[in-house]
Amino acid sequence: MRIAFIVFALTCLSACSAVGFPGVYRIDVEQGNIVTPDMVEQLEPGMSKRQVRFILGTPLVEDPFNKDRWDYAYRKSNGLDILSENRLTVIFENDVLVEVSGDAAEDRAGA
Repeated sequence: MRIAFIVFALTCLSACSAVGFPGVYRIDVEQGNIVTPDMVEQLEPGMSKRQVRFILGTPLVEDPFNKDRWDYAYRKSNGLDILSENRLTVIFENDVLVEVSGDAAEDRAGA
């Protein structure tokens, strides 16, 4: 009888976590670097790392194995739902900007 009660209690608890409590407010969580199209438009080939850092801010990811690649990622989520997600990659050669790719760069190229 005791084992049946424990199994029943665990089943009820696991069901609550899967469905969630109705009426519970979940806040929007923003993580990463916000990179606007205006910021990307200011980037030009030949800029130094310092100039790029001034415009975009400190990159979220600096690859320790590739010092010439910076990744800017941004995600806005509400609970488990991802509302928006953007990525931008900046490539340097000899500390000079040579390539910008990602979601914001594609918006710039398409305009």
